[in-house]
Amino acid sequence: MRESPYPLEHDLGMRWYASDTPGIGGRLRASAEDFFVEEMSPLPGTEGPYLICLLTKREWELQRAVREIAKALSISHRRIGWTGTKDKHAVTTQFISLYGVTEDDLSRVRLKDLEIVPVGRSREPLLLGAHEANRFTITIRDTTSPDLASEVADVTAACGRGIPNYFGIQRFGVIRPITHRVGEQILKGDFEAAVECYVGMACQDEPADVRCAREAYADEKDALSALRSLPVPLTYERSMLHHLVSHPGDFRGALLSLPPKLLSMFVSAFQSYLFNMALSARMERLPDFYLPEPGDRLLFPNGREDMVTAANQGAARMQVERGRCRVAIMMPGSLPPRGSGPDDQVIAALLAERRIVPESFSRASSLVGTRYDGAFRPVSLATEVTGAVTGTDLTLSFSLPPGQYATTVCREYMKADPRAMI
Repeated sequence: MRESPYPLEHDLGMRWYASDTPGIGGRLRASAEDFFVEEMSPLPGTEGPYLICLLTKREWELQRAVREIAKALSISHRRIGWTGTKDKHAVTTQFISLYGVTEDDLSRVRLKDLEIVPVGRSREPLLLGAHEANRFTITIRDTTSPDLASEVADVTAACGRGIPNYFGIQRFGVIRPITHRVGEQILKGDFEAAVECYVGMACQDEPADVRCAREAYADEKDALSALRSLPVPLTYERSMLHHLVSHPGDFRGALLSLPPKLLSMFVSAFQSYLFNMALSARMERLPDFYLPEPGDRLLFPNGREDMVTAANQGAARMQVERGRCRVAIMMPGSLPPRGSGPDDQVIAALLAERRIVPESFSRASSLVGTRYDGAFRPVSLATEVTGAVTGTDLTLSFSLPPGQYATTVCREYMKADPRAMI
């Protein structure tokens, strides 16, 4: 086990690596072709109002691709469904569902670096998280390790046992990793602070003019002045400021001017932050963090849960080592806490420090229109990785279930600045 040297990772709760190697460095996503993602799901049937297509895209953000496809087909973007949001700087293949669209209609979609191929029909739309897994083929260029083969072997073995299943920096914002901070203020009911954070919190990787505009808003709270100085491409911030100019002091309304999916992401990001913090505390306490101890919960692939006690700890360990279940941490939500193990205590202390209670999540649900009941997430990610070394380049092949990050695997090998992992 090794501690991350990067302050940003500490800020996001990502304090530890499972492997003790110094890291191979290198460059991720030197080209889009170096990061290939293939969604794995059963092929659909042949009947139903939803046309199921295989979407292949290069250097496309999914939401933008959906908007452009909808425009080309002259339909609402709400008639397009998908099971997972794939990486932008990559070549990706995934399934999408199109309501009320025929195979012939697809000829109207002519977009550079994007291809849609019909593969069947369904009676139901595709829903987020419904796919079985993602298959990754990732090449890390120009590694710097003097003993590349040995490091790769050590980290590959760690991936087979279990590495920390952190939420990666993408969860919190790449350029501005602040979404969890906005979510915290929403949960506190401090909508003014949430708006100030989203509009006024400057980050070092932003252009100088953007940083100055944000800092001015944070200092002066002048919505009209900020609206005049913030660049036009910052559409979400400008939407909030437009609302405040028209409705001074209505910070709740300013938040509601954001797209619902973006608004719902803030609270989810805060839940993710709590999970990362609890996982890092667990790793500091238990080097073999993926193995069960009394008070832990076990999560099985079919959704079944079980509690670990002193009496069943040995049997639980055997189940985990055989890959039949994983130790999981409960991310908090509107439901009352259901455990009092060490991980639960870490999260409870973080919530108490911020005066956030289950009712806070219920109130946020009413605002956002998304339920935040709470959910289990395994503490470890385990996968069989195949690594091929060519000179100073390393190509990794592996599969992950929905909700787990390929960059988490790359992070163990590279141990690079998190901003270079995107």
